[in-house]
Amino acid sequence: MTETLFLRSKELSGLATPSEYVSAVREGYRQQGSAAPRTKLVADDNAGMLTGYLAILPETGAMGGYTYAAGFGDEDVHFFLPLFDADSGRPLALLDGASLNPFKTGATGAVGVDALARQDARTLGLIGSGAQARGQLRATMTVRPFETVTVYSPTAESREAFADAMNDRYDATVRPVATSEAAVEGSDVVITATNATEPVFDGDRLEPGTHVTAMGQYDPNVREIDATTVERATYVPDLRARATSDAGAFLQAMDERGLTEADIHGDLGQVLAEEVPGRTTETEITVFDSGGTGIETVAAAYMLYEKAIEHDLGEYIDIAPGSAALTGE
Repeated sequence: MTETLFLRSKELSGLATPSEYVSAVREGYRQQGSAAPRTKLVADDNAGMLTGYLAILPETGAMGGYTYAAGFGDEDVHFFLPLFDADSGRPLALLDGASLNPFKTGATGAVGVDALARQDARTLGLIGSGAQARGQLRATMTVRPFETVTVYSPTAESREAFADAMNDRYDATVRPVATSEAAVEGSDVVITATNATEPVFDGDRLEPGTHVTAMGQYDPNVREIDATTVERATYVPDLRARATSDAGAFLQAMDERGLTEADIHGDLGQVLAEEVPGRTTETEITVFDSGGTGIETVAAAYMLYEKAIEHDLGEYIDIAPGSAALTGE
């Protein structure tokens, strides 16, 4: 039997700071390693989806992935995250991935902002007011000292409650606005964190020098940003292979504007490894398309695993190796 650490979501909650998540995710993408776009299976009645993705981080020495089911009968989502040693292949841990989800996703957005936004960015426009929007703001505030944040979501009560809560948490002035255009106008950085199926703002409204992070969609048929935004921008996905598999914004820009794979500037790992440049001018519009990969998941999970060991958290369960389990005895 192989002892494997089981870590509950409540044990992982608050175990790491937003900055620690950002550092772990940045290092994971810098390594690049091996990763594949997510696999998504949709139920016949479209009532739910089963999703998973994998990655190997060779320098960290960890590999694993994420599997989750969402939207089925209980109308909820459940995350499983197995983590393995990349040298021996032995299982290290099994994590309940719920509490880390908005932190690792927010950290990825923050790494994209840090790599592509202007250094003097001080105004942030946020479209969305749910858990992922909070995660994006929480992490992004660690890489740029934003002074003003405008937030839009379709429900006035939601955006107002978000602004009230975030004003109490940050030094920045956070205020709700009545339209997505108002969130985009005058913003150095725009983040979309929605479940929208159509673009949430007009790309013609982007001002020179703006950085956009789109993180809410990973389906060829849906998108948060329009073809104009993609066409005007230096386009950087989290994973190059994902841009032509499930990045709806880029795939639809290919259909509508004739963009090709040559219009992918490079993925986030290539930017961080300095294989391609990030922002090169103050007036350049940049886009980071963050649909999610196993890289950020494994990087965050291994960081939490090491912290859990340090704090003596979790409990060990036995996992049978195949050599023993397949004997039939």
